Amino acid sequence: MKFTAEQIAGILEGEVIGNPMAEVFRLSKIEDGAEGSLTFLSNPKYLHYIYSTKASVTIVNDSFVPEANLDTTLIKVPDAYAAFSKLLEFYNEVKQNKNGIEQHSFLSSSVIHGENLYLGSFSYVGENVIIGTNVKIYPNCFIGDNVVIGDNVKLFAGAKIYSETNIGNNCTIHSGAIIGSDGFGFAPNPDGTYTTIPQIGNVIIEDNVDIGSCTTIDRATMGSTIIRKGVKLDNQIQIAHNVEIGENTVIAAQTGVAGSTKIGKNGMIGGQVGISGHLHIGDNVRIQAQSGVGRNIKDNEILQGSPAFGYNDFSKSYVHFKNLPKIVAEIKELKKQILNQKNGNNG
Repeated sequence: MKFTAEQIAGILEGEVIGNPMAEVFRLSKIEDGAEGSLTFLSNPKYLHYIYSTKASVTIVNDSFVPEANLDTTLIKVPDAYAAFSKLLEFYNEVKQNKNGIEQHSFLSSSVIHGENLYLGSFSYVGENVIIGTNVKIYPNCFIGDNVVIGDNVKLFAGAKIYSETNIGNNCTIHSGAIIGSDGFGFAPNPDGTYTTIPQIGNVIIEDNVDIGSCTTIDRATMGSTIIRKGVKLDNQIQIAHNVEIGENTVIAAQTGVAGSTKIGKNGMIGGQVGISGHLHIGDNVRIQAQSGVGRNIKDNEILQGSPAFGYNDFSKSYVHFKNLPKIVAEIKELKKQILNQKNGNNG
């Protein structure tokens, strides 16, 4: 898809300096600009690149005045960075603006859906599913029976939504995510075998939630696993049965949260964090990467380590840990001196 400098300036309400018919069909960094690409300049550190860039069009601040000849057409705007961000959003909307039901997909006759549904090839939508308006379901998705999906939801290729799941408005679920699979519930038997405990609950995802690729959220044993509004989950996260994550909490990749733990709102949890089951994590908690949490956490705590403890205490302790060989050597030297002193006194 190609756009002219004039068309882009119209979107951004900017001024064209140069060739208004210059065409672009891709985006690039200013140092990697090539013919047919669009870039931007906002950081003064990159100023010198504008005189060598091969990008066909460059977005710049209104205040920019070139000191030499340019090969690129300029679009002047009040804030180049903000304008480029706006353009990225527009580009993404255009790229993902698909409609209609493609061949080789299955849509049950009992499904109720709103306008502008896109259902990609080889996707399956089960019985009694309710789908809102402007929903995009990309190829190879699975949606089980009795699922409810709100407005403006995107399910990227290969996402699996098990039965009874409830997804709110404006949610994005990326490829390979699995929502509503069975929780890890097994009862031990006297002979060492295990009996599966049926998982009859569901998953509730509220509005404005983003879920990364290959993240799994298990259905509750009974009741609901709940992801509150505004939560952002990275790739490859495991959320176990009956977990609740409070609104606007963000969790980085490879974190695992065990069953029935409740995490408060506005939290920030780093990558590869392990959180035990049946805990209560307060609001505004910060947990540093690779920490192991095995106790309840009060509001506003900052933690690090495994097992995790106060961030400031961890930082102070870690200084000593790094110096441990030196400290041990000093202790040995002191013991030697004390021993020599004792032997001298005895002599």
